[in-house]
Amino acid sequence: MTSTDDISKLYRELSLFPSLTRADVGPVITSQYGGKYSNICTEWSQRDLERNVNVKFCRQYIVFHDDKSVVYSGPSGNCTEIKGELLSKDSPSGEMKAVVRECSVKGEDKQFLEIWSKNIKVKSINLTGLKKHGKVYEDEQFGCLVWSHSETHLLYVAEKKRPKAESFFETESPESTSMGDEEETMKAEKKDAIKGEQFAFYEDWGEALVSKSSPVLCVLDIEGSNVSVLEGVPENISPGQAFWAPGDTGLVFVGWWHEPFRLGLKYCPNRRSSLFYVDLTGGNCEQLSSGSSAVCSPRLSPDQCRIVFLECAVFGPHMQCSRLCMYDWYTKQTSVVVDVVKRPRPDGFAGIYSSQLSTLCWSADSARLLISCPQRSRKDLLLVDTTTGSVTSLTSKSDFGNWCLLTIERDLMVVSCSSPNRPPSLRVGFLPPSAAPQEEVAWVTLEESQTQYQIDWQVLTFTPPPGQDNSQYPGLDFDALLLKPRDVKEGVKLPLVVTPHGGPHSVIVADWLLSSAALCRMGFGILLVNYRGSIGYGQDSILSLPGHVGTQDVKDVQFAVESVMKGGAFDERKVAVAGGSHGGFLACHLIGQYPGFYKACVARNPVTNLASMIGSTDIPDWCMVEAGYNYSTDCLPDPAVWEQMLNKSPIKHIKQVKTPVLLTLGEDDKRVPNMQGMEYYKALKALQIPARLLWYPGNNHSLSKVDAESDGFMNIALWMIQHLSL
Repeated sequence: MTSTDDISKLYRELSLFPSLTRADVGPVITSQYGGKYSNICTEWSQRDLERNVNVKFCRQYIVFHDDKSVVYSGPSGNCTEIKGELLSKDSPSGEMKAVVRECSVKGEDKQFLEIWSKNIKVKSINLTGLKKHGKVYEDEQFGCLVWSHSETHLLYVAEKKRPKAESFFETESPESTSMGDEEETMKAEKKDAIKGEQFAFYEDWGEALVSKSSPVLCVLDIEGSNVSVLEGVPENISPGQAFWAPGDTGLVFVGWWHEPFRLGLKYCPNRRSSLFYVDLTGGNCEQLSSGSSAVCSPRLSPDQCRIVFLECAVFGPHMQCSRLCMYDWYTKQTSVVVDVVKRPRPDGFAGIYSSQLSTLCWSADSARLLISCPQRSRKDLLLVDTTTGSVTSLTSKSDFGNWCLLTIERDLMVVSCSSPNRPPSLRVGFLPPSAAPQEEVAWVTLEESQTQYQIDWQVLTFTPPPGQDNSQYPGLDFDALLLKPRDVKEGVKLPLVVTPHGGPHSVIVADWLLSSAALCRMGFGILLVNYRGSIGYGQDSILSLPGHVGTQDVKDVQFAVESVMKGGAFDERKVAVAGGSHGGFLACHLIGQYPGFYKACVARNPVTNLASMIGSTDIPDWCMVEAGYNYSTDCLPDPAVWEQMLNKSPIKHIKQVKTPVLLTLGEDDKRVPNMQGMEYYKALKALQIPARLLWYPGNNHSLSKVDAESDGFMNIALWMIQHLSL
């Protein structure tokens, strides 16, 4: 497929498949005939190419069950688009619902906190008008909306209110004899205004969190409609991921140290942080976990006795194998339930790799935990017994390569599952009984997706040749996912697109990927390489890469490509490489270290020069660690370190490049500043290598807005067609 119209039609067709983002299970209702059922409300996201937005919509389902198996299930009504909702949460009893909504009133954006009961909106509180705090946090890093156990209060996180600033030369207007309430408020604010602070710089938490600087915990008293900003949180701590303590006596939250300065937090769960408890009556704040590690995702058990959370080391690789820890509320003791796994165990368990547990992840008996996380090139549902620490995979034998837990309520699991040739579908099933954890789950499909039978996929495993083994971490292997068209005429050799992932400590699991599926439907083979250093293969694999970027990861990708080429299914004259972030770093390395092997290259927001990136990125520690050095906040520029950074960068090999390069850059990228791509682009132009640059305003590192994603795909596809001479 080479026609622009055909490609855009195919992309439009495949972009229609929505993804699941959330599910909530309602209370158990007993029908007049004695049958039990629950309503399940799901949220989905779908690309709307006409409006250039990701549309959110909800759909409800009804599930009849006997507390251990599903008897009957089906949809309940059609889909409804969700507009303006930043956060929403049903109360524990299911009787009420809270919604934080943003909407425009007379041309001004305002935020409201609504309380719904049955078919009535009983409260609508203008949070913007109260002026107690700034905007409410809706992100996954800090944000929350949590009902108290008594259902009388709501907890959320917002930006700290900043004092009004004005010019040194601001003049006061003559006082009015009669003023309304609004004018009185404005006058009071003006009186408190601070001169000379108009242009003061406020640090933020980096990529995708640019509007987040100083979060505060806020509590709404529903009956009195009063909002109070909680005091007692230490000044050097930024709170988030909060919930109500047992008995509603206080709040438990994760606190991140933000001194001496903030570093990027998105995809970086290795920032120094701890679990805290603040008492609502006395305002005392107590630290519950070690202050020398990084923690996230605390979850309270249904019996309100234990809190589980994830823990890893501070700094080092951004994504690591986590410990699963448990804090006993009454004994105040912390235990390690599942420790760091250095190498995959004989039963296949490779460790826990997650920065976020599902909001509801406990079994009804408060003894077991359900975690969705990568295990090599799959993402599986793992059942953890918190008493014994044993881990059982519920899905490792499934045909689906990607399982995501949306929620679990009264042991009824709601999941999304997908594969490279199967868009996400919605399933439910009951947790196996504790006496028989190996028992197979009887999954019931609530919403099936359309299998793309034209796509074949498989997981390939590679063992590096002896000369490429890591002496400190020997014997490691790695995987790659291979997608190819199913019906290929005999004797026809396919073009191949090689795609290493970013991170570098991330992984590509056997999930539904729109761009890969579309390229495969066009007639390309796709090789997605999980080189050594990827998560899901044990901590040793992760630790093997820092200090060896630009060599070990590059050689792994090339070895995988050359191994696949030996099979004879692909045309060695039509091989392209494409990657984003660290994947772009690898793409640029590959065309420099293997000149002429790749006939086309695409780099999305690539790292091209570690030495020039360290002073402008939100994650300077990444540059140091991946180059093989320890990072501390007080480290100063060192010529020897910078030299090593430069030597490990793609820009070092640019004089050997012969491959045409397409660069796609996000204007608002804080993670890999766009000047990285621009530096590489100018060097290519100076060497008269064919290069094209696409610049996407309003897009950050992910280039995930619908306009950038769709335009980027079309340009990438046409670039490959042109330079592979298809």
